[in-house]
Amino acid sequence: MAECVLLTREMLINPLDIQVEGPLEFSQAQDLARRRAGEVCAEPLLLAWFDRARGTFSPNITCCREDKPSWLSYAESRGGDLVICINKLDYVFVFREL
Repeated sequence: MAECVLLTREMLINPLDIQVEGPLEFSQAQDLARRRAGEVCAEPLLLAWFDRARGTFSPNITCCREDKPSWLSYAESRGGDLVICINKLDYVFVFREL
């Protein structure tokens, strides 16, 4: 993972937690996050995501800051205010209302 800052829970603004037992693939996690976001807002738009196991994130930009990963800064700067956190930071998805 070409990222300068490692994600911590304290970086997330009011995350909604989902805990799932057993193995979970990225596509399953994304589906869970989209469904949960749809319960909170009418038209959620996914701005960014993080997959800890694969060490990947999107958007795949790295501009080092001291306080947050670039993908999270990107989402927040574009109105991302709905954070879905699955299995204690295994997957994180950031949405905003469309």
